[in-house]
Amino acid sequence: MFSESANLRRVKPSATTAASAKARALRAAGRDIISLDAGEPDFDTPDNIKEAAIRAIREGKTKYTDIDGIPELKAAICAKFARENGLTYKPSQVNVSPGGKPVIFNAMMATLNPGDEVIVPAPYWVSYPDMVLLAGGEPVFVATQAETGFKVDPAALEAAITPRTRWLILNSPSNPSGAAYTRAELTAIAAVLLRHPQVWILTDDMYEHMIYGDFEFTTIAQVEPALYDRTLTMNGVSKAYAMTGWRIGYAAGPEPLINAMRKVMSQSTSNPTSISQYAAVEALNGTQAFIKPNAKLFEGRRDLVVSMLNQAAGLKCPTPEGAFYVYPSCEGLIGKTTPGGAVISTDADFASELLEAEGVSVVFGAAFGLSPFFRISYATSNALLEEACTRIQRFCGSLK
Repeated sequence: MFSESANLRRVKPSATTAASAKARALRAAGRDIISLDAGEPDFDTPDNIKEAAIRAIREGKTKYTDIDGIPELKAAICAKFARENGLTYKPSQVNVSPGGKPVIFNAMMATLNPGDEVIVPAPYWVSYPDMVLLAGGEPVFVATQAETGFKVDPAALEAAITPRTRWLILNSPSNPSGAAYTRAELTAIAAVLLRHPQVWILTDDMYEHMIYGDFEFTTIAQVEPALYDRTLTMNGVSKAYAMTGWRIGYAAGPEPLINAMRKVMSQSTSNPTSISQYAAVEALNGTQAFIKPNAKLFEGRRDLVVSMLNQAAGLKCPTPEGAFYVYPSCEGLIGKTTPGGAVISTDADFASELLEAEGVSVVFGAAFGLSPFFRISYATSNALLEEACTRIQRFCGSLK
């Protein structure tokens, strides 16, 4: 009889993937579904990047590569960190993995022993705690507040640190809330971490280029150089370059950690796809001219969604600084009843009944560790966003 491993039994399936799969199934069955659940830009991969991949195929660059990245891509990553973040790394300090998720997983697998703790501010991207659990560690959650922008309070962070704390995972701009830390906020967090030298920092900067207004992006090793030697600075090409399916994530950090991550890859995935790596070289070294216009489009979508959701009965939607998500509160609807008699007891009920009644797919807040909220991805057209928000307004107005 089949039996899952004890480690796997500690893990939940991805709620965001499940929401997308349910929406696809309903659409295949003929329902009119608007999916606001997936974290994927709706823009196409730029042509210069596609052409680099085609050129790599024609030149026969389709063989195994170095385990954690070709030299050309590592050099491009070093140049990117120097150019955009003021961080100096050698190629030997760089890891390239088949997506951002494997970067985090490999770091956890390479460093955690049973019982080691990893601090994860909530709301969090759904995969963080489960990757910690798979690696044998224990996630420790620090709740944030909508009133303070869903950002971890330095005093709460300090209270969560124990002698067993091995990592802090810091995501800015955030999935799911869109919250982004200012330089001053990162400085305050760094002051706590400097008092606890056993704690390493994994900073997930995947949404770095999706920031709005006059917000200035900074990353923690840039803000506090004294943390450089225990920070893994992670990024990727999936969001800014609309390359989600190409599966290239990367990170830079201390050589011993990078070497350990390479060892994990040597016995698991081996190298990322060769063709995708050559495409990523062009993404990082080629024109960046489309990034700011794309961000401006996302900013307009954000403003549309925030405005319309705040006009829906019972919803409160903060305005995030970055990414392409909003994280509205549905607390004002808890306890209400649908026209069909279903009671909205949780944010999961809200998401389920919204999908059933109006065909709008969102992800419930409990999946991200903080209720009663839900996540909307606004990485789709203004027309679809306006229609979806109109349906949400209608659904909320129908509750009694």
